[in-house]
Amino acid sequence: MSAPVELRRVIRLPHATALVVGTIIGASIFVQPSEITSLVPSVPGILAVWLAAGALTLAGAVVTAELASTFPRSGGVYVYLTEAFGRPAGFLWGWAMFWSMHSGIIAAIAVIFARYAGYVVPLGPAGTKAVAIGVIGLLSGINYLGVREGSRLQAAFTAGKLVAVLAIVALGFGLGGRVGDHFAGSALAHAGVTARDFLTGLGAGLFAFGGWHMATYSSEETVDPTRTIPLALALGTVIVTAAYLAMNAVYLYVLPLDAVASSTRVAADFADALLGRGGGSAVAAIVLFSTFGALAGIVLTGPRVYLAMARDGLLFRWLGAVHPRFRTPHRAIALQAVWSSVLVATGTFRALFTRVVYTEWIFFGLLALGAVLLRGRPGVARSYSAPGFPALPLLFAAAAFAVVLNLVFAHPRDTLSGLGLVLLGLPVYFLLARKGPVPKAAP
Repeated sequence: MSAPVELRRVIRLPHATALVVGTIIGASIFVQPSEITSLVPSVPGILAVWLAAGALTLAGAVVTAELASTFPRSGGVYVYLTEAFGRPAGFLWGWAMFWSMHSGIIAAIAVIFARYAGYVVPLGPAGTKAVAIGVIGLLSGINYLGVREGSRLQAAFTAGKLVAVLAIVALGFGLGGRVGDHFAGSALAHAGVTARDFLTGLGAGLFAFGGWHMATYSSEETVDPTRTIPLALALGTVIVTAAYLAMNAVYLYVLPLDAVASSTRVAADFADALLGRGGGSAVAAIVLFSTFGALAGIVLTGPRVYLAMARDGLLFRWLGAVHPRFRTPHRAIALQAVWSSVLVATGTFRALFTRVVYTEWIFFGLLALGAVLLRGRPGVARSYSAPGFPALPLLFAAAAFAVVLNLVFAHPRDTLSGLGLVLLGLPVYFLLARKGPVPKAAP
């Protein structure tokens, strides 16, 4: 029998860091500041929310880095949850990823890309869906042809969007001196900020940091993953936090706080205030560039989880195939592209994504608890030890569960129905488990 085809190790530290940064910085920083500002209407409070979201993300990244150095296999969070709590926990993560969390965010970002493309070239509803499906197909095709091509594309777009962020900040502070009062307060601030408001704002900030964990999915395609992935997670999170703080500071420097809170397109309003009516076109181009780069990273990472699940016998075996020439999980890439396109075409990604995305932080809290359990398990070797054990992972878990509980109280119907969608995976898991263990393919 011929040896199984293995994945190709070509992702180095610059590419892995670009994957972290490029996946996180998508469209959220161009819209999410308004939601946070409306909840926490003071300049120090707003910056505190963004700093807290960055610090919490960094804590999660540091804890995950230890797990990545301990289990350097494709699949990332799926692998770590499986090792810590057993196959059902890992399966539920992959189940939620495919049907909603990962495929849903691919569909959502593709639609945002298409809508901003419609700002440049008018598109009707059908045209918007066609462009969104087209960009999913294009990026899936690039990643089908090789992880080197996909990671290089991601690195190029990440460098470009960081240059765009620096340009926005420089222009804002350079030209913003002629625009009204700076860091102006708001009448809303006198109402005070409750702990619930801050936690809800923190949840919105964490959404903007979403995707930080995805670099772990492609461990088997990373050069020296036990060193590269921990460094990439830490460096990438710090870079994004600095970029987000700078972007929010410049928004608040140019626009009154009330204007930021009420805006539905804060980056475009910022550009209009600086450059006049032509500013919106400039922002549209930046958002197109940024969303395309983020989408490239998200499309690249997801299929590695489905590959790992297929190897473990929790998905159809044919999904675990690696292309003999391109050395990519080609069938998993194709399946992800098809389902994400279905979500775009039907519009169902909105309901699925908004109901289930909060459950991601339940899994992250469990992940941190799992890291504590695995630290004391005999025979588990690691190449990197996160500092502050067990306090750091326990604090991260507590914060993650606090954010989730706050969202449950704020939106009980959507959050509980979303949890129900995730738990529907349990009977599917036990149905698959009844078939008996499936031999793992070689990693």
